[in-house]
Amino acid sequence: MSGKLFVIGLGPGSPAQATPEALSAVADSAFFYGYGPYLDRLDLRQDQTRVASDNREELFRARAALEKAASGAAVAVVSGGDPGVFAMAAAVCEAIEAGPPAWRNIELVIVPGVTAMLAVAARAGAPLGHDFCAISLSDNLKPWELIERRLTLAAEAGFVIALYNPISKARPWQLGRALELLAEKLPPKTPVIFGRAAGRPDERITVFELATAEASRADMATCVIIGSTETRLIERPGRAPLVYSPRFSRGASA
Repeated sequence: MSGKLFVIGLGPGSPAQATPEALSAVADSAFFYGYGPYLDRLDLRQDQTRVASDNREELFRARAALEKAASGAAVAVVSGGDPGVFAMAAAVCEAIEAGPPAWRNIELVIVPGVTAMLAVAARAGAPLGHDFCAISLSDNLKPWELIERRLTLAAEAGFVIALYNPISKARPWQLGRALELLAEKLPPKTPVIFGRAAGRPDERITVFELATAEASRADMATCVIIGSTETRLIERPGRAPLVYSPRFSRGASA
């Protein structure tokens, strides 16, 4: 008899940002599969088992969890943020599509969470107040040429752009190149938000103009939000400025 598989998003890091639905799914699960630092955020009971794996082993993790669920167990695959945004929900679906027919009979429950761009946006104001998109700068699963094309077209179309996976030791140059491309399409004063570890004790939210934004200010814990031509700053004496994109729009940039 097949068990149940939860795919849980724990939010960007703060325990206060984990939803009641996510906490309920954690309580109902017996086996937990995930990247070690995400599993470390859980306060598991003695009768609950954690199975940690490396950050780049998403498909292996999904298959292992599905095998355990197919045996009748209540299983959780754990993601940070929202599991459907550059995270484990897609890997689980990919494994089901390519896996044995029995995996399609498993009860699958995908539990949403607060994704990084929402947490960063809330700290900065309302930069996602109008149309926006999210782009991962990782070229592990897609060619860099495609990423450049998407960045260029998104800027031309007037989208606010949230960048995930902006920089790593393996690809230290890509965020810098992305900022160069966007500077060709957007005004120099376009607001750029570097949101690191939103909601955690080491949170750092900084706002720059596109002309002065430096890729070195980001790491893998950072979500970068680049405004559109209509995104604005509201200066506040003694407080950080508010960044927001008006609900109305005059149209895409020329």
